[in-house]
Amino acid sequence: MTSSSAGLTAPFAIVRFRPDGSAVESEPRLGLVAGERVREIGPDELGAGDLNAFLAEAPESWGRLRRIAEQADGTWHPLADVTLTAPVTPRQVLQTGANYRTHVIDLVAAGRAKNDPRPIEELREWAAEMMDRRAREGTPYFFIGLPAAVVGDDVDLVLPGYSDQHDWELELAVVIGKAAYRVDRDHALEHVAGYTIVNDITTRDLVFREDMKEIGTDWYRGKNAPGFLPTGPFLVPAEFVANPGELHLELKLNGDTMQDATTSDLLFDLPALIAGASQNMPLLPGDLLLTGSPAGNGIVHGRMLRDGDVMVGAIEGLGAQTVRAVAEAGSR
Repeated sequence: MTSSSAGLTAPFAIVRFRPDGSAVESEPRLGLVAGERVREIGPDELGAGDLNAFLAEAPESWGRLRRIAEQADGTWHPLADVTLTAPVTPRQVLQTGANYRTHVIDLVAAGRAKNDPRPIEELREWAAEMMDRRAREGTPYFFIGLPAAVVGDDVDLVLPGYSDQHDWELELAVVIGKAAYRVDRDHALEHVAGYTIVNDITTRDLVFREDMKEIGTDWYRGKNAPGFLPTGPFLVPAEFVANPGELHLELKLNGDTMQDATTSDLLFDLPALIAGASQNMPLLPGDLLLTGSPAGNGIVHGRMLRDGDVMVGAIEGLGAQTVRAVAEAGSR
């Protein structure tokens, strides 16, 4: 798979890549993208031992790469000659549940409609009032993802054969810069190094435990299969995302638009999420904080992922990722 910066508006971004022809198992190289060109960067260019140490110094550290991005020398190669993978190596992945107003209204109304005699519009009004009250009085809902599930769109999404209810969830992801521990809303964005794209794949029929409903949700089984967090391909510096609260998100499945929203529909904005997530455990440089997924998931469309599906997830200014779904061997 060759690479392109289509949809990337920043003058430069960080990537991890493999030269075309190299094995998927080979260690990716850290790179700098500017337009349709890429060059490898290491500790000398970063001014730090690795990417996470570099991000710990953001935003000041971005200036080192800005100077390199403006150079025109023989160290650059065509972006089309490489394959991009996930741009980050987080130690922690924090995920936000039920954080898009319209999305939650859709899910609540659809779930209640099976056993509730009220008309669907009345159910939606009830759900809307509940969401508005939560936004005024509540706090964000977080759960933990596994860093091992983070991959690039250079590998196929294998749909585990134990279910046929695998769903998509396009999300804006915050990449943490300097460590954040018990920060407040007013200072939360100071801890953002940049942003990237994540498709948070979910196995819907495993989210709620049927054998012991009192336990509630089971996010480990519902979300953490291999490759269930396609990420990237670009890590865009925060300074190039002027208003992360007004970004357009769109996910297409086989060319048909399924999710089409903006981050203005978030119940809890980014400062609230960062501040809330940092209260009981420090957020570390390079960590991912997923901000939730908007309306338009497969469970609402009545259409889950199948063998051969192609998803293209794009977020304004951050580029796009293309993920191909394949059935697990032996389950086709």
